[in-house]
Parts: sequence; C-alpha cells; structure tokens
Amino acid sequence: MINFDNSATTFPMPEAVAKAVYTAVKRYGGNAGRSGHSLSIMTSGKVFEVREALSQLFDAKPENVIFTLNCTHALNLAIKGTLKPGDHCIISSLEHNSVSRPVYAMSRRSGVTFSVLEVSDDDEETLKRLKQLLRDNTKAIAMTICSNVTGKILPYKLLGELCRRRGIVYIADAAQAAGVIPLSMSDGFDFLCMSGHKGLYGPTGTGVLISSERFPLSTIIEGGTGATSLEFEQTEFLPEQLESGTLNSVGIIGLGAGVKFVRDKGIQNIYEHEMRLTNAFLQGLSEMKDINLLRGNGNYSAVVSFNKRGFHSDELASRLNDRGIFLRGGYHCSALAHRYLKTEKTGAVRFSPSVMNTKDDVKKLLFELRRIS
Repeated sequence: MINFDNSATTFPMPEAVAKAVYTAVKRYGGNAGRSGHSLSIMTSGKVFEVREALSQLFDAKPENVIFTLNCTHALNLAIKGTLKPGDHCIISSLEHNSVSRPVYAMSRRSGVTFSVLEVSDDDEETLKRLKQLLRDNTKAIAMTICSNVTGKILPYKLLGELCRRRGIVYIADAAQAAGVIPLSMSDGFDFLCMSGHKGLYGPTGTGVLISSERFPLSTIIEGGTGATSLEFEQTEFLPEQLESGTLNSVGIIGLGAGVKFVRDKGIQNIYEHEMRLTNAFLQGLSEMKDINLLRGNGNYSAVVSFNKRGFHSDELASRLNDRGIFLRGGYHCSALAHRYLKTEKTGAVRFSPSVMNTKDDVKKLLFELRRIS
C-alpha cells in the first residue's frame, strides 16, 4: 500500500500520534475548561500544551490559537465573522471550495460582493492584477497559500504586506502549507487557517484558526465556553469566544504529538524531502509522451496534477488503486482551480507525497503508470 493522497489526509501518521491518542482516551477524559476537578484540570493542561506548541510554531500568542473541527470550519469562522453586507472580498482562481463557497454564499444571502483574481506564474503580475481588483469597500482577501490542485505557492508575504498597508483583512488557507512551508503570523496573516490532519500529522477532526488580534470576529456559533457562564452574551475573549462546545481533546492531544514530530524533523527538512520525491516524479513523467502535466513555472510545492491520454482522471486513479497505489482523481473540491486549468471534463490525478514516502514508492508509481495503457 502506497499513499500519495496526503493532500487530503496524511497517512501513515507517526507512531507517536497513535500513542498520544491512545493515552488521551485512557487518561485525559475530563472536559477541558469546563470543571474545577482534577481530571478536567489535567486535560485542560494537555490541551494548553498543544495550544502553546502551535503558538510557538507559527509565532502567535497561545490565547489566539483556536481549535476547530478542520480547516473548512476555521475558514468559515474567519470569512463569515469578517464580512458584512456591502463588503467586497477578493479570492483567487485556485481556491478550494472551503473559501469559494462561504464567500459565494455570503454574496447570495448578505449583500457581499467578490472578485476572482487570476493567478499568474509571475508573482509580480499576480500582485499587479490584485491591485486592479481593489475597491474602496474591499474588506478582505481570502486566499490559499498553496493550491491543493496545482501546488502553486501564492506570494503570501507580498499579499500580507499589501493588506497591512491598506488595512485589509488577510484570511489565509494554509491547509496545504502548514507544516510543509515555514509560516509565521509576522508574514502578515490576520487569520491563518489550517488542517490538523495534513502537514501537521495529527488525527482527522482537528483544525486550527490563529488570529493576529488586528481584527475582531463576529461569532457564527455561540454556546458553552466554560467562561462567563451566567451571561447570555457569548464570551468576548479568545480563545473561548470561538470555541463553543466541548473540545475534541483526544484529537487535540494527538495533534500535539504531530506538531512535535514536525518540529523535531524540521519544516525545511520535510519540504526538501517532499520536493526530492516530487522532482523525481516530474522527471519520470517527462519521459512519458501521453502525460499532460498541469504545472507551470515559478514557485510550486510538492503537489502535482496530471492526466494520461485516453483516461478520465477517476479511471486512471482507479487503475492505480487496483495496484495498491493511492492518488486522488476528480476535482479535488476546487471548482475554480479546474476552471482555471480547463479540466472540467476530465478532472485530474493528483500526486502529493508526505515525509513518510520514499523514492522507491515513486519508482513503483512511475512503473505502474507506464504499464497502464
């Protein structure tokens, strides 16, 4: 079994993550932040350790690290908590539906308008096009850091600088970047949204939203927070304001082990390992005349989408699955990206390695791609 679908969920996970989840189930059964007894306090302490580890990894304050169900949840909190009727938002042509759908929904229901930035391989050209889309009522830019379809890395630091100068909210989708590309809140992010189960090697059902404190969010979920319990109003301070209901303490403790794994390995080392595998795969694809590679020039990560002549992407992925190799075919929950690539009819097959993959895995994949005809 060889998994090259790590952009969806990283697997296998480090053994330490499995052990942390088991320990959490066996020992940390209290409801974090909800009671004053020892079991709850002990569980709260473990959750805070993970909050603190994430704050150190991304240069944030621990209280500004909010645990969510996943990256989609984090993005919805940031987008819907920021935009109001009459506001204008800019998204990119490479967005995942986790950005495009909430923005579109607000345009239908709340009088929000939005524009789509066509991304160029030239970062300066991308920035120039973005400036042409700015309006007096542009409230936010909501964009991916790294495309989940093409691997294109947007000029996120330049976007951060622009947003700081203009007083615009910068909402960043770091689902494909966190744990793989070095990121810091000092890069200009106002809300950094990420999955716990991808580049951070945590369990599914975990996500993170990190706030810069520059802009307050309106809540879209209210409820129990363990603080200000006698008030009808939602708790006003972070992280409790955005963490209504019982936390997934088991998943969070598992995520803590994933974050430690990433820090011990080193983000730069992880990135270089994944890029070595990606470059080996790209070299192999270049020798196959029936491959259509969906990748341009410029700054790209370890994500490659392609098609093979005569196959729909789902069929090719299914053939590889029969050979014990897992890649994702189809549309990757990213309508805008596939319109940009003009692959609405075929979709694409996506290769996305993790630090757990090896060059032998890549050789096996290339061998099977040559065999399939």
